[in-house]
Amino acid sequence: MTDERNQRTPAPQPGQSDQPVQPAHDHPIAPVPDRSGQSGQPVHDQSEHPARDQRVQPARDQLGQPAQLVSDQSEQFDQPVQSGQPVHPVPDRSEQSVPAQTVRSDQSAQSVPIQPVPGRADHVDRPSVASPSAAAPGPFPTVVDPAGPANMLADRTPAGPAAPPLLRPADDPGAGADPGLSAADIDRGLARLDPLTVRPRTSSRVLCVVFGLLLLAAAAGVWWLGVRTVDGQSYDDMVYTYLPDMLPGWMAPAIGVFAVSLVVEVVAALLAVGALASAVARRRWWLIGQAAAFGLLCLAVSRLKYVLPRPFLVYTESNAVNSAPSGHTILAAAAGMALLLTVPRVGRAIVAVLGAAFAFLVAVSVIDAHWHRTTDVVMALLLTGGLALLALAFTRTSGMDAPGGRASSPAVQIVGTVMVTGGVMASLYAAYLIWQIQPGLELSAEWARSGACASTVALTAGVTLLVFGLVLAMRQITAAPLSRAGLVGAPPAPPHR
Repeated sequence: MTDERNQRTPAPQPGQSDQPVQPAHDHPIAPVPDRSGQSGQPVHDQSEHPARDQRVQPARDQLGQPAQLVSDQSEQFDQPVQSGQPVHPVPDRSEQSVPAQTVRSDQSAQSVPIQPVPGRADHVDRPSVASPSAAAPGPFPTVVDPAGPANMLADRTPAGPAAPPLLRPADDPGAGADPGLSAADIDRGLARLDPLTVRPRTSSRVLCVVFGLLLLAAAAGVWWLGVRTVDGQSYDDMVYTYLPDMLPGWMAPAIGVFAVSLVVEVVAALLAVGALASAVARRRWWLIGQAAAFGLLCLAVSRLKYVLPRPFLVYTESNAVNSAPSGHTILAAAAGMALLLTVPRVGRAIVAVLGAAFAFLVAVSVIDAHWHRTTDVVMALLLTGGLALLALAFTRTSGMDAPGGRASSPAVQIVGTVMVTGGVMASLYAAYLIWQIQPGLELSAEWARSGACASTVALTAGVTLLVFGLVLAMRQITAAPLSRAGLVGAPPAPPHR
């Protein structure tokens, strides 16, 4: 029987196609009765021809099932291969165990490289053929070959670096729990999360520079008008002579208290100590540097009185020596603004009001005590406000409120708006009064005296309100910018159409 079959079926030649053998005549070939009921084409016994290539079984195609490739290596199973368990081979085949984490294709067992996962240093190209001992134990399963028919998993512990610790703000009580995390690391981490957590918006800093330069320019203009013109010297001398008699009676007690130099110095020192204590308690280290630089600048500009000239243009009752700017006024305003820069959000509005009141009383008191002229105190207030705004332009990191604790302040918005608006209106009213009395300044007319004293009080109050209101507003927008990561209760997003 074997000889006849070998004679009818010639052996395949080298390079012969793997297509199934087709009959040489048009008549169908009778099915083989002992071949599991299949018909259509003759099926050769695979056990008698182990070296023959694969053959397609057309009977499975007729039943609507995918054709099965019978490989001389092993069959492919639909069930996942468990690591460490042998796979039973095809009957009549030699006993072979399939190694764990091995993926076999239709032709032969090939190594399928795994693409590295972005951002994970522990994933590298590894072949899928590996022994169970090659896989390191770990709690995280890793798919060796997700594209293969078998979902083979292996437990491996990632060998990459551990995740960085949770970043906390500098004033967080739990910040000390991470001894290896420096302040620079916290700043870099927060900057990656949201740049507004470590520095204000560029527009806010530009506004601080613009308003600061405008105030400094206004101070220079006030000095020029009050010192370098005849009307300016006449106006200062008229107020210097008649203001003590023109002040209302209810202002006399407060003016008399702050007319003592020691009282002004003690109150200013207490405000400076409070500013330092507030910054240290909140761990606002950069803010301490800002306040110190601001104080040194104020001290430097107070020495301008010994540098700036005062030409003799008209005879005056006051001292002909230059006295601008007023050192006591700079001291009072600088102490109040330093405290305003360092206190937290809840205290900014009340500190701005108290600081403005202290600076105003000191400014009026030095005129009433014949220490300074109107030009001196107005110039001092403008210089102090301009320097404070320039210092705010360099706000960053710990000079701001702590991320996560920021919020908009209705008190700051209301008080700041009222102070700025009131300051502008009072200054305009004072300018109107000066314009009305200008013809009688050079002659020192009696009818111009009351107007000159009233304009001095209005101008001093207006400039004080203006500079403290601007510093209050700019401090809020530089310390607590509206940001998703750093602001609690961010403004709602616009509605979607």
